[in-house]
Amino acid sequence: MKVAVVGATGMVGQVMLEVLEEFNFPVDEFIPAASARSVGKQVSFKGKNHTIVSLEDAVATKPDIAIFSAGGSVSLEWAPRFAENGTTVIDNSSAWRMDPDKPLIVPEINASVLKKTDKIIANPNCSTIQLVMVLAPLHKKYNIKRLIISTYQSVTGTGMKAVQQFENEKAGIQMTKEEMAYYYPIYNNVIPHCDVFVENDYTKEEMKLVNETKKILNDQSLRITATAVRVPVQGGHSESVNIEFEKPFQTDDVKSILAQTTGVELVDDVKNNQYPMPGFAKNKNEVFVGRIRRDESAENALNLWIVADNLRKGAATNAVQIAQYLLKNNLIG
Repeated sequence: MKVAVVGATGMVGQVMLEVLEEFNFPVDEFIPAASARSVGKQVSFKGKNHTIVSLEDAVATKPDIAIFSAGGSVSLEWAPRFAENGTTVIDNSSAWRMDPDKPLIVPEINASVLKKTDKIIANPNCSTIQLVMVLAPLHKKYNIKRLIISTYQSVTGTGMKAVQQFENEKAGIQMTKEEMAYYYPIYNNVIPHCDVFVENDYTKEEMKLVNETKKILNDQSLRITATAVRVPVQGGHSESVNIEFEKPFQTDDVKSILAQTTGVELVDDVKNNQYPMPGFAKNKNEVFVGRIRRDESAENALNLWIVADNLRKGAATNAVQIAQYLLKNNLIG
C-alpha cells in the first residue's frame, strides 16, 4: 500500500500523518509531497524521517492513495494527474466539492455511494462535516425544513499564518499588514468574515455550509442560512444551530438519537454545567453536541450547539476514514 500525502508540511498535513499513525492505517510505502520550497526537507512518520518530494516525483511513484491538503489551485492541477495514473485522490480543498461528478463524503453518512471508479473524492469543509454529523440522523427521523447556522471558528482553520498572527498579537509583537492573515487583529476580537465575500454578500465559508450540506444530505429542498465568524480560539470550531423540522419531536428523543450516533458524543447536562467547548474537543476525533433545547418561538424547532476539532474530524480524520472505507470495501486500484 503506497500512500502519498500532498501538503505534508502544512498544519492539516501534519495532523494527517498523526491520524494515519493513530489509526494504524497500513502504509507500506510513504510518499510525502509538498511545494518546491519544501522539497528536500524531512518529515517524521511512524518513527522514521522521510524526505519530501515534488508533486511530479510523487505522481511517478503511482501511489494507491493520495491525500491532498495543499489548497484548491494545487488540487485542480495535480489531482487529475494522480487520478490518471490510477491513484485514488482524497482531496481536502474546496476544488472538487461541488463538482456533480465528484462524491463529497462523510463516511458515517454517505460512504455507500463510493465506487471503484471514483478517483477524486472530495473531503467536505470542516464546519460542514461537524454540522452534518449531527443533522443526518435528525433529518432522517424528523425531516429538516430550515437551518439557521452561526459558527465560531478557530484561527487554526485559516492556517499557520493565522495562528502566528494570534500568537504575536497575544505577545504584543507588532506586525505589518502583509504578515497578518486577517484584515483586523484577531486577539481579543471577533471577526464576522471567514473566507472571501461573494456576490450575495455572504462569504464563501457561509455558502459552503449551505451548498455542501445539501449535497451530503442529498436534499436540495433544504433552506439554509449561515453566518461564519472567526474567534480567537485554537482547538476547534463551534456552531450554534437552529433547526426547524417538518415533524414534531421530543427533546429526550433527539438526545437519545444523537447519543447513539457513531462519531457523535452527547455532552448535555446543564445542571452540572456540562456542554461542548473547543478546548474540550481539541485533539479528539468525535463531534460533540449539547445545549439541546426546544425553540419556543417556532413550531417543531430546536436549538443545539456543535463543537469539533477542525483539524481532526473537520479535515484529517475524515480523510483517513474515507481511505479506511475504500480499503475495507476493496475500492482501491
